[in-house]
Amino acid sequence: MGNGYLRRLLVVGATSVTQRAETTDTRNGAWVRSLLEQKPTRLVTVVIANKTARTAWALLVKGETYKAALAI
Repeated sequence: MGNGYLRRLLVVGATSVTQRAETTDTRNGAWVRSLLEQKPTRLVTVVIANKTARTAWALLVKGETYKAALAI
């Protein structure tokens, strides 16, 4: 189950991403919009939170810094 506070923060951040998906013209915004067309909003929020957690975990384990993909 992990840390409840950290999980809550990830979900709150993911909720913000889903709410701003309509106005965000990036690769990530397009990905979120395509998910929202197929799935319920709450499910997409959890998907984004899980993806963020996996990214953070990989960065911590490898000891690297985050490098955002170039916008196209």
